[in-house]
Amino acid sequence: MKRQNYSRKREAILQALQGTNTHPTAEWMYLQLKSQFPDLSLGTVYRNLAQFKTEGSAVSVGIVNGQERFDGNTSPHSHFICTQCGAVLDIFKPLYAEASFSEISQELCAQVESCDVLFRGVCSDCLKKQ
Repeated sequence: MKRQNYSRKREAILQALQGTNTHPTAEWMYLQLKSQFPDLSLGTVYRNLAQFKTEGSAVSVGIVNGQERFDGNTSPHSHFICTQCGAVLDIFKPLYAEASFSEISQELCAQVESCDVLFRGVCSDCLKKQ
C-alpha cells in the first residue's frame, strides 16, 4: 500500500468527514474548511475523498441530487435517501448476516466480501410537510 505523506489539509478533510453524520458533498466540506485553509481548492478535497475511498477510511453513499455524498463512518450499515429533499440517513440494523455471504458465494460461484443496501423513499420531515 502506498504511504501517504502527512498533510494538515488532508487530516482536516478526514476529520471534517468523520465529524459529521450529514453525509456531505465535496463542496460542503470545501466550504467548511476554506476559512481555516484559504489556499484549499475544491480539487484537493475531491482528490483526498477519492483517496479515502480507495484506502477504506470513507465510503461513497452515491449520487444524490446530482452530487456525490460521502460517509466517514465505515462500520457496516445501510442508508436511506429521501427522494424529495435528498436527506441521507444511517440504518444500523443488520440486514444481511455474514453467514449468508457464503450461501450467496456458493450460488454465484464467487466470493462475496461485503453488502451495500440503499433504501429510497420519503423522510419523516417531508412526510410531515405533505
